[in-house]
Amino acid sequence: ISEAVAFSMKIIDSHLHVWASKSEAESNFPYDQPPPDSLQNNATPEALLEKMDKAGVDGALIVQPINHKYDHSYVANAIKKYPHKFKGMLLHDPELSPEMAVKRLEELVLSGYVGVRFNPYLWNEGELMSADGGGGLAVYKRCAELGCPVGVMCFKGLELHYDDILALIEKSPDTQLVLDHLGFCALNEKGDEAFKQLLALSKYPNVSVKVSALFRNTGSVDSFPYDKVKAERFQPLLEAFGSGRLMVGSDFPYVLETEGGYDGAINTVKSWLDKDDAEAVLFGTAERLFGKWGVLE
Repeated sequence: ISEAVAFSMKIIDSHLHVWASKSEAESNFPYDQPPPDSLQNNATPEALLEKMDKAGVDGALIVQPINHKYDHSYVANAIKKYPHKFKGMLLHDPELSPEMAVKRLEELVLSGYVGVRFNPYLWNEGELMSADGGGGLAVYKRCAELGCPVGVMCFKGLELHYDDILALIEKSPDTQLVLDHLGFCALNEKGDEAFKQLLALSKYPNVSVKVSALFRNTGSVDSFPYDKVKAERFQPLLEAFGSGRLMVGSDFPYVLETEGGYDGAINTVKSWLDKDDAEAVLFGTAERLFGKWGVLE
C-alpha cells in the first residue's frame, strides 16, 4: 500500500457524466439520444453522490453528456441543487455562429459551468475546431479571458486531431487545454505513436491531461488494476507534465461496468502517487483550473 492511500486527502473527480433517469426523461429532461439500457437509471446526481461518498470523493466536474446534447438544463439543475459538490463542463455546439456560441458560453458560465468540451466529431467532416472565423476558435479565445479551460475528446485517436490542437494552442496560448482520458492513447502500436505526440504537448504550459477512464486505454493487453497503463502511460506523463498538470477522473457512470467500479478507478490512481503528487493529481490541478470546490463564491 502506498503512502498516499494511507492518508486522507481532498479528492475531486475531474471527469464524469450524469443524465436523467427514464422517468425524469419522460417528464422533464428528454434525451437527445438514450443512454445504454444498463446505465439508464444509474447516472442521476444522487446515484453519483452515493458512489462519491463511499469512495471519499469531495467534488466532481460534470461533463455535459451527449445524451442531453446541447440541452444543459439537467446538469445545470444538478449544480444548482448541490453547488458545493458539482461544477459543470458545457458541450460546445459547432453549428452556432461565433457570436451565438460565445453568448451561449457566457450564459452557461453564469449557471455554474467552468469549462467547455470540444467533441471534434460534432463538427462537420473536414471542418476544424481551430478554423479561422469559426465558432470553435471564437469560444476557445473567449475562454482564455474567462479563465475557462477547454477539454478535447479525441475518442478515435489523438493523432487525428493533433495538428488541429496545435493550431488552437498557437492561436490562443492563454487558453487552458485539457485532454480527456490520457489522450485516448491505448496500449497498442497506434496508441504508442499517438502517446509520443501527447508527451510532445507537455512543452506547452497550458496543456493538462486527465488521468481518467483507464479502462479505455488498456488495448487488449491490460486490465484492472492497470499496471501496464501505470508503467507505459501514467509514469511517463508524470515525468513529462509533472503532477501539477494531471488530474484524476473516473468516467462515471461507464466505469460502473468495469472491474473495480467507481472506488477502484479512484483508488488505483491514488495508489500510484506519493503525498506531494497526490495533492496535485487528486485535487490541486482540478482546483487550479476550475476553481475551488465546497467554497461558494
